[in-house]
Amino acid sequence: MGVPKRRVSHARQGDRRAHLALTLPQLEECPHCHQPKRAHRACPTCGFYGGRPVLEIKTPKDNEPSAS
Repeated sequence: MGVPKRRVSHARQGDRRAHLALTLPQLEECPHCHQPKRAHRACPTCGFYGGRPVLEIKTPKDNEPSAS
């Protein structure tokens, strides 16, 4: 089995992992509500994808007085 003869330096290790850096997700404008959203996904703000609603967005309830 192959075993390294010497320790790999941080520079060589970094060169090998140069393509593993994290990148921010690319955002585009939602054609329905004009909010930023990720490409090829339903809009988290309005729930539309491809010009039609595909998600039901729940709105937070305001402080409603209880019935009891």
